[in-house]
Amino acid sequence: MNPHIGQNPGPVRQPVNRRQFLSTTGKGAAVGALAGLLPAGDTLYAAEAKLSKSETVVKHLYDSLTPLQQKEICFDWNHQHATDGLLRTYIDNAWKVTPHKILSDFYTADQQQMIRDIFQGMIKPDWHARFDAQLKDDIGGWGTNQSIAIFGTPGTGKFQFLITCRHLTLRCDGDSEDHVAFGGPIVYGHEGLDHYESPRHESNVFWHQAREANEVFAMLDGKQRKQALVTQVMPREERVDFKGQKGDFHGIPVSELSGDQREKLDDVLNSLLAPFRQRDVDETRKCLRAQGGLEKCHLAFYKQGDIGGDGVWDNWRLEGPSFVWYFRGKPHVHVWVNIADSPNVALNSYSESVL
Repeated sequence: MNPHIGQNPGPVRQPVNRRQFLSTTGKGAAVGALAGLLPAGDTLYAAEAKLSKSETVVKHLYDSLTPLQQKEICFDWNHQHATDGLLRTYIDNAWKVTPHKILSDFYTADQQQMIRDIFQGMIKPDWHARFDAQLKDDIGGWGTNQSIAIFGTPGTGKFQFLITCRHLTLRCDGDSEDHVAFGGPIVYGHEGLDHYESPRHESNVFWHQAREANEVFAMLDGKQRKQALVTQVMPREERVDFKGQKGDFHGIPVSELSGDQREKLDDVLNSLLAPFRQRDVDETRKCLRAQGGLEKCHLAFYKQGDIGGDGVWDNWRLEGPSFVWYFRGKPHVHVWVNIADSPNVALNSYSESVL
């Protein structure tokens, strides 16, 4: 798809670098202002950043933007793209929301660091290296082919920071987006060492999630397996819109699992949520409770796309009235996530590629 070009959403702000911010704001306020891990040597900024949150850094990034930068990457909250609709809620498995790469002369070094801090604050620290491995394999490394956008005006109301690239769409919104987890639908994935991965997906940083789901399948009896295994064509990967309480779901109802099977599915959910920061985990669980919990979900495994024909299902889906976690493992991993506390939340997605 073509890169999207932003429009200036409001008042122009003058650039502020991080050292000016620390000197004028004061140490106490700075502790809550800047997030993430920094290169060795920048110890003052690193020390102040440890207790900060990604949303706070988004505000300081926004304040640092020049008029030209704002024009290119900032949008009104409800900005409508000419072909893609509401840009803030758009997802794809390989796209750039704006044309400017993070590691380019469009951004200053301080701004690049703030973007990195925001990104690191959105995922758990023990996952930073694994996401970096994914980015290295899939786009050549952090910032080399990623783009960002900011919707709304941070600090004055609703806003969202969006970072996109091949196999990754993540959002940071400070709970501005009502009723949804993760600020809206997200995508993550990994190609590993080869486009067409082996049945064991040895180099894939997310494949362990599918292994754990397959452990649930292994615990099912014959009748349950017949319910859980879908032999019809699996849905297009981007179809993660909500079906509601009366939806036609694939697979076995979670309510029909035994106690030990249900406990194992809890482990799978924990594994799915493990990469992400606690506030997004909490919001996911809150949304899930609002629709009736896992008991209202179905678990489906797809016979189609079984790499190597080994009966270890590469493609599977955990889905409820307003909860979708769709793991597509062929030819490599794409995972589409869409979660809300109500099925009355529209999805805006598009995907024709299988990159």
